[in-house]
Amino acid sequence: MRILVLGGTVFLGRHLVAAALAAGHEVTTLNRGSQNLPEQTHVEKLIADRDDCLSLLCGKNFDAVIDTCGYQPQVVEKSVKALKDLKEQIQNYVFISSISAYGDFSRLGLTEEDPVKYTGSGEGDYGSLKADCEKIVSDNITNSLVIRPGLIVGPFDQSDRFSYWPWRIAQGGDVLCPGKPERTIQFIDVRDLADWVITLVENNVHGCFNATGPQRPLTMGAFLEECLVTINNDCRLIWLSDEKLEALEVQPWMQMPLWLPQSSQDWAGFMQFNCSKAFAAGLTTRPLAETIVAVLDWDKARPEPVVRKAGLTLAEESKYLLAQL
Repeated sequence: MRILVLGGTVFLGRHLVAAALAAGHEVTTLNRGSQNLPEQTHVEKLIADRDDCLSLLCGKNFDAVIDTCGYQPQVVEKSVKALKDLKEQIQNYVFISSISAYGDFSRLGLTEEDPVKYTGSGEGDYGSLKADCEKIVSDNITNSLVIRPGLIVGPFDQSDRFSYWPWRIAQGGDVLCPGKPERTIQFIDVRDLADWVITLVENNVHGCFNATGPQRPLTMGAFLEECLVTINNDCRLIWLSDEKLEALEVQPWMQMPLWLPQSSQDWAGFMQFNCSKAFAAGLTTRPLAETIVAVLDWDKARPEPVVRKAGLTLAEESKYLLAQL
């Protein structure tokens, strides 16, 4: 197949290109050309700002398009219209959206049938912008596939929302852990997501799918115990309640990755999405230990100094733990 990837060099896009190449497909990327990746030597590279003129697509033919980076509705609309004008009909237009597109996270088990934060205004937060983009794609492209991933984790993830934990366990000592160990968490390895999306494209699947994991329910306690077993048993997990963390003014999600206080019912369902449709369509998730090891190996190879975008510094963690003595 001839696959055009809008983006293709940062995180999910980079893994999608790798998965497509491994499956024997011809890949073209369209991006601003800010990165030149050695594993993409055999990729046709189109350099353009998708918010500008896309005339370089004229005369090109693709079987499928995967939009990895669209979140501004007006920009997605330009891309959709440019691709609609190609001589040959595209069999599948894949738009990578987000579970953030849903408007209400207070309920558990949200499915693809639940309402999203569509506004039609082209303005709003990340979730509503993604929802508006979805509408543009579905209104203009008959053969479309919308993927709503949860938290995507794995090598090349610069957000540190997952890599913080393997890194922290590797340091040893007392580790501050958030909330209740039995709290359910969800995320998906980027390699599992990329392989599955390419399979859907190969099988010409259309529709909409929630896409997060793992396939079996996972708790925060089980995740951290797996980190201990896989990385470093010389740790002691110190669990602080939601109330204590909030009293200490620890910021959820970014300062304390994978933590959303259960005192706020507005977020009760944010890591309890129903992904049965995706699993029935072939999505599989690898053993947790494989993800932990791969992320830690990548993290160790990052050029120093690493300025983490999420997680506590060791000094902050020590301060919060001392406050509880």
